[in-house]
Amino acid sequence: MKDFNLPSIIHRYFLEYLPRHKGLQSSSIRSYRDSLRLFLIFVAGTHRLGVSELVLEHLDYPAVQAFLHSMEADRGNAISTRNQRLAALHVFYEYVGRTVPEMLPTSAKVAAIPMKRCPRPEMTFLGRDEVQAMFACIPAQHRLSSRDRALLMLLYNTGARVSEVAHLKVEQLDLRSPARVRLLGKGSKWRTCPLWNQTAKALQAMLDERGTNLPPESPVFVGASQAPMTRFGIYKRIRHYATLWEASGHTASAAKVTPHVFRHTTAVHLLESGVEVNVIRGWLGHVNLETTNRYAEITIRMKAEALKLCDPIVAGVPRKPAWKDDAAMMAWLSSL
Repeated sequence: MKDFNLPSIIHRYFLEYLPRHKGLQSSSIRSYRDSLRLFLIFVAGTHRLGVSELVLEHLDYPAVQAFLHSMEADRGNAISTRNQRLAALHVFYEYVGRTVPEMLPTSAKVAAIPMKRCPRPEMTFLGRDEVQAMFACIPAQHRLSSRDRALLMLLYNTGARVSEVAHLKVEQLDLRSPARVRLLGKGSKWRTCPLWNQTAKALQAMLDERGTNLPPESPVFVGASQAPMTRFGIYKRIRHYATLWEASGHTASAAKVTPHVFRHTTAVHLLESGVEVNVIRGWLGHVNLETTNRYAEITIRMKAEALKLCDPIVAGVPRKPAWKDDAAMMAWLSSL
C-alpha cells in the first residue's frame, strides 16, 4: 500500500469521485469534508503524528471504531451526529476499497458498522394562519419587500430545500400559465413543481424590478450587491421575519422558523389537502417514500378527523346499529 499516496487519494475523492461519480452538491461535499477532517485529526493525534504524515495503514478498522467511540464518550456528540460521521466514512472507505485492493478487507469491515438507533427529532411546521401571519410581517413598501415576498412564496409553494432556492437560475422558471419551476435537488436530480398564480406574479414582479432581458443563467434571488443569495442569506431573511412576528405581540409559533420548517409546512398542508403521498414525494424530491410517510404522523388535524370517524363505546350510550341488524341490507344480501 506504500505505492498509494493518501493525499492524492483524498484529492481525487473530493474533486472527482464525490462530484462526478456520486453527483453530490457542494453542501454535501463540505459535510463529508468536515467528517473526514475530524477523523484524520483524531487518527493523527492517536499516533502522535502530523496529519500530513498519515498513511493508509493508519486508517484501519480499529481507528474507525475508536473515532466513533470518542465522538460519544469524549466529545459528547449525539448519536445522530455519530451516525452522520459514520455515513461519511462509509462513502470514503467504499472509494478507498475500490482504489486500493489491499484495503478491501478494511473497507468491508467499516461498511458493516451499523448505525445506532436514536429518536428522530420532532418535526415542526406552521399552521395556515401562522403562514399568513409571517407574510403579514413583510412591509408593503421596502426595497427588499418584492424579493422577500417572492422568496417566501416560492418556499411555501414548492417546499424547496434552501440550497435549491439559492442555486435557482432564471432559466429554471417558466412563469407563463401554467407556471412552473424546475429544481435541481439531491443527487443532481431534476423535478418540476407547479406554481400558484400568486407565486408566479410575485416572481415576475421581482424580476421586472431588476430589469428586462435578464440572462438565463442569472440567479433568481440576489442581494443588495446583485450577488446570488447564499443559503445563510436566505436563512437570515426567514429569521428576520420570524423575529418581527414574535415581536408583533401576536401568538407566534413555538418552533424556530427556518427555511426547512417551510419545507415541512408545505408537505403537511399538501397532505391535509388530500394530496396522495407519492405525489408529495415527487413534489419534495424525496428519494425514500419512508421520509414522506413521516408527515402523516405529525398532523393533529388529520388525527382529529380520523377520531371523528370512530364510534367510542360509552357505558349507557347505545351504539349505532350494525349492518347485520339492518333488515333492508340483509334482505338485499339474501336476494343476491
